[in-house]
Amino acid sequence: MINSTQMEMNIQEQKKSSSNKRYIPLLIINYTCLFLGSVSSSLLAKYYFIHKGSSRWVSSWVQCAGFPLLLIPIYLPYLLHIKNNNHQERRRRPFTHFTPKIFALSILVGIMLGVNNLLISWGNSYLPVSTSSLLLSSQLAFNLILSVIIVKQKVTFSNLNCVILLTLSSLLLALNHENNDNNNQSITRAKYFIGFFSTIGAGLLFALYLPVMEKIYSKVYCYEMVMEMQLVMEIAATALATVGMLFDGGFMEMKRESQRVFDKGPTVYWVTVVANIVTWQLCFMGTAGMVFLTSSLTGGICMTALMGMNVLGGVVVYRDEFGGVKAVSTVLCGWGFCSYVYGMYVKMRDEKDDEQNKEIGGGGGEGEGSSMEMVRIDNHNGV
Repeated sequence: MINSTQMEMNIQEQKKSSSNKRYIPLLIINYTCLFLGSVSSSLLAKYYFIHKGSSRWVSSWVQCAGFPLLLIPIYLPYLLHIKNNNHQERRRRPFTHFTPKIFALSILVGIMLGVNNLLISWGNSYLPVSTSSLLLSSQLAFNLILSVIIVKQKVTFSNLNCVILLTLSSLLLALNHENNDNNNQSITRAKYFIGFFSTIGAGLLFALYLPVMEKIYSKVYCYEMVMEMQLVMEIAATALATVGMLFDGGFMEMKRESQRVFDKGPTVYWVTVVANIVTWQLCFMGTAGMVFLTSSLTGGICMTALMGMNVLGGVVVYRDEFGGVKAVSTVLCGWGFCSYVYGMYVKMRDEKDDEQNKEIGGGGGEGEGSSMEMVRIDNHNGV
């Protein structure tokens, strides 16, 4: 029985390998979800506050209330029998091997995610989209440090250079307070720095979330199980936001806000809420998938790469000011990301050359050697 379970886990482990047929499509799908979700949710959240939406709890709630959408990636592969042509593989039912420990960890991380959502809402309510997006790039510095501590991430020139450049980008932006940066609200210095520190706090919490999830995912052996964990986390985060909403006036406040406060009318209000729910779910689903398929640091890098798109989106849609400071910050952000991508390219090329040399030399058996050739984690231990 133990051998059978181990065999199933080994087979499922191969689904995370870059040589597997599902790997590249999953990677593309998840990054697409991350791209669409990140840019759209940032713009929609700002739209909500610009047009007199005032409840930060509502803004937090919509970030996680779309958890039922996760039932699609959880059950669709099972219902459609999307499996490899391997006759030894059993059909995995959803929530199989979902232990009480993983369930408890998912709830704890979900609560942390709920707090992070609230901080993001505070940041979006006080800062322009372009400013908050660039500030969130500071999470990479925290991400690298925590990844070294939690998952033993190796510090290389490429990732260190990337983190330094992105941190400089954020600091440069934060030290330059442009009073006229928001065309729709009069932001005082006090509100600006409330938004600033809320956004930095959100970056810190999210930087902790990524390596913690990578550590937990080291015990997970298929993509569907990642989505199952994400479902539990989103339910916990939704429960936290719902409690906050009840203390802040409850769902009746949403009805009152849509009819009397939101200046675009009830129909646009509810469309904005539903669109926020969908786009945030795409963002978190994409993030979880990227961490599982690659690593927490790579997931953070990919999110930071989208900051430039958020900045451009804020400039195009809301006419956020894009002066010299933001231009330099964006260039530093892009420069850091490109340096990291190049470093990853060189590393993967060297690893591929080493693998080919081993095969030519007649070394390397099947089991352990092949299972270690995974893009996802360099030191995947103890499943």
